[in-house]
Amino acid sequence: MSLTAGVVAVQGDVEEHAVAIERAARARGRDVTIHEIRESGIVPDCDLLAMPGGESTTISRLVHSEGIAPEIRDHVAAGKPLLATCAGLIVASSDAGDDRVDELGVIDVGVERNAFGRQKDSFEAPLDVAGLDDEPYPAVFIRAPAIDSVGDADVLATWDDRPVAVRDGPVVGTSFHPELTTDSRLHGLAFFENEAASVPALEDAQ
Repeated sequence: MSLTAGVVAVQGDVEEHAVAIERAARARGRDVTIHEIRESGIVPDCDLLAMPGGESTTISRLVHSEGIAPEIRDHVAAGKPLLATCAGLIVASSDAGDDRVDELGVIDVGVERNAFGRQKDSFEAPLDVAGLDDEPYPAVFIRAPAIDSVGDADVLATWDDRPVAVRDGPVVGTSFHPELTTDSRLHGLAFFENEAASVPALEDAQ
């Protein structure tokens, strides 16, 4: 069965997420059609969604002004998967720590913006991610937020003793940019493993 995927395309690494989704689907023998979402009316037809990084205040403003925000909430309420990365995580959170961001509230976490430094402090780190195999995941951090409080969500990975990947029902949120690596396991975890069962929380990630 062919899947329909949407990438919220108001800002961020849209093409890179599309390529990663295609790669993850192909690895599982699935066909996928991908749409870039800049206006309302497309999300309801999507089986899965990605919300890239960028500038959280801009993403928040545009998804609300274009009528995309309530559709994302309905998508998650229907149990359909969403992957929210970096600034996408901030917008998807329940507490962005910034009054300029109108949160979607689909991931029960609070975040701290730019917790891992500015652009010049970007780095790559090997993460142990719950639900993936034993090979560390090469996570790319660019102006990355940290998750500073976790409510009804499972921690999938930590770095420097801070959560950097979580699952809350059908939603996976990451502080890092999984689309900026050729490793599609994180997209596979977010979009395909959730079809069968939720992933257990990570107890002792490094």
